[in-house]
Amino acid sequence: MAKEVGNWTEASEELDAIVASFDEGDVTVDDLIAKLERATVIIEALEERLDATRGKVEELTPRIARGDDNA
Repeated sequence: MAKEVGNWTEASEELDAIVASFDEGDVTVDDLIAKLERATVIIEALEERLDATRGKVEELTPRIARGDDNA
């Protein structure tokens, strides 16, 4: 089972560390697949959070606009 992703900051920091290890050549062939799989899990989780946030903003924006009109 994949390790939980954590909050946005933790997830993006972990993803940055994975990318840095690739950039620095610190990944062994044995670790390559595991790191790629983990990076994929993190990216998918962050994309889901962005989609959820976008949906919530789209839901709340009209309510905020109506509130401004009533002021």
